[in-house]
Amino acid sequence: MAVIQTLIDLQEVDGRIRELELELKDLPRRKALETARLSGVSADLEAAKAGQEYASQRVKNYEADAQALKDKIQQLKSTQATLKSNKEYQQYSIQIDLVSHDLETTENSQIAAMDDLPSAEKRTSDAQAKFDAEKGGVDAFCAEIDERIASVKAELDECMKERAEKAKLVADPQFKLYYERLRTKRWPVVVSLTHEGVCDGCHLVQPPSVAQMADANEKLGNEGRPQRIVACTMCGRILYR
Repeated sequence: MAVIQTLIDLQEVDGRIRELELELKDLPRRKALETARLSGVSADLEAAKAGQEYASQRVKNYEADAQALKDKIQQLKSTQATLKSNKEYQQYSIQIDLVSHDLETTENSQIAAMDDLPSAEKRTSDAQAKFDAEKGGVDAFCAEIDERIASVKAELDECMKERAEKAKLVADPQFKLYYERLRTKRWPVVVSLTHEGVCDGCHLVQPPSVAQMADANEKLGNEGRPQRIVACTMCGRILYR
């Protein structure tokens, strides 16, 4: 087999390896993005819960304040009932009126707070429903990503084994060394030279001498004789007819 063909076969496997490695890098990023999106929905839910807790606590606080004022009124009235002086009685009446006014204000605030509670509860309910729906989708997506990662790793292992076998078939060490050095800088490494004499990698028109060497290389390969490296004068890629 001509050495150029063995390099093309090796390059085909390397191309698949590159694709798998890129996918293996991209899959965790996609998973992280989806998880981050769920974190945003979770934050909305926590904010809704906090708002509901605040609204609920306001109702409880006003309720406690109202009860304290009621107890105070009851205490004032009980004390007032024992008074002998009309002046003292009138003073307690004033205090009772003041506390009663505070009680009315507090109860009004309590009612307003209670009116706010249903909307806060609905926001929490809506946020919880959205989170549950999103989480189900995200969990399913992440499970698919994990399965794909495992599949890609398994395929990559098989490709690496295949690569090792293909590399053994490249008999000319000079070609192999040139290819291995260039594949980290240029891709693909082995490209065709068009009939118009253009490198199929960088699309530069090659000098006639390069086309002549590529033609000679093709003839040598067909005859089973050793081939020479014919490289693009611009990008250095290995050229073949």
